[in-house]
Amino acid sequence: MSNVLFSESFRSGASVDRPGRTVAMRAAVSAALVALTVGAAACGGGAPGNGAPGAGGGMMGVPVEAVTLEPRAVERTAEFVGIIRSRRSTVIQPQAEGYLLRILVASGTRVSTGTPLFEIDAPVERAALAALESTLAARQADAEFARQQAERARALLEVGATSQQEYEQAITAQRTAEAQLRAAEEQVRQQQAQLAYFRVVAPSPGIVGDIPVRVGDRVTRSTTLTTIEDNSTLELYVNVPVTQAADLRPGLPVRILDGRGEVLASETINFVSAAVDDGTQTVLVKAPVRPDGFRTEQSVRAVIVFGEEEAITAPVVSATRINGRYFVFVAQPGEGGMTVARQKQIEVGRTVGSDYVVTGGLEPGEQLIVGGIQKLADGVPVMIMPAGAAQAAAGPAGAAAGDSAAGGR
Repeated sequence: MSNVLFSESFRSGASVDRPGRTVAMRAAVSAALVALTVGAAACGGGAPGNGAPGAGGGMMGVPVEAVTLEPRAVERTAEFVGIIRSRRSTVIQPQAEGYLLRILVASGTRVSTGTPLFEIDAPVERAALAALESTLAARQADAEFARQQAERARALLEVGATSQQEYEQAITAQRTAEAQLRAAEEQVRQQQAQLAYFRVVAPSPGIVGDIPVRVGDRVTRSTTLTTIEDNSTLELYVNVPVTQAADLRPGLPVRILDGRGEVLASETINFVSAAVDDGTQTVLVKAPVRPDGFRTEQSVRAVIVFGEEEAITAPVVSATRINGRYFVFVAQPGEGGMTVARQKQIEVGRTVGSDYVVTGGLEPGEQLIVGGIQKLADGVPVMIMPAGAAQAAAGPAGAAAGDSAAGGR
């Protein structure tokens, strides 16, 4: 339309104006035509191709990094809470009742077998032992006198100064006195053993635990005086729900993790209970543990490795969680030969290292975008670059492309 207007003006001006004005009008018309031609060329542009600038200066794709998804072997694991326990843990309880007279050790003391730990007051038992020891002394005297009488009767019998009957009576008296002596000795030993219960000693070597009792407390056979722990032999106890116990067997690997997920120890299961705990519906699993850095009754994270399986994994950094659902971007062919980003919802399972195990939403062979996803949206043109190069290439051109796509949304 502009061309028509300019032509009309030219024709009308040529018919009435002077020759100088005609030349000026022709120059103006020529300048306007050049401007229109340049503007049309700038607005037309060429068709872009595969995220790169087109022949006429099309939009550049957002630089991204991508990986081709392939199934790989991943461990089939499950995590549980385990307890470290000592195989030589002893609870110290008295075998006698009475008032606590002395505490002979302190918490944290390393003791050996037979080390005295506590002493309980036992006045009645001591008095009974004293009485029995007096009786024993009398029986010893009776036995000695009976032995002398039997020797005298033997000597008299040999010279015919006494009868056979008197000699046999002396022998019988000696045997009776010796039997009474042995009975008294047994009674003394029994009372001494009973009295020994009032002195509590360590039944095994180890370290003394907490001592909850105090001097003067009355203790019974059910009172816990302390514990003795020997951390040289430890075991890991894991209660596995019966629904996950089908694949349990001795020889499976088990890893002990710290709070950050770092592996503290790798052990092997050596015991799987044949019975299910009636109260918790769990199966007890045990594994020996080296004592390095562990303590008795310590709670740990235990990961049991049941085997391996083929699965697709996606880096954690490639997934975005929105309203409890996970989304990723994959690179797919677009219109005009471009490569565009397509957002897909996926289903994820457990985490293996820094990857999610994908249980749905992705197929082998797809190109998963793992870098440069900050400015992506569904349908944005992308330019796949080598690993590590997308961040460096995301300069003004990449930022402009991303901002343009964001403006389009």
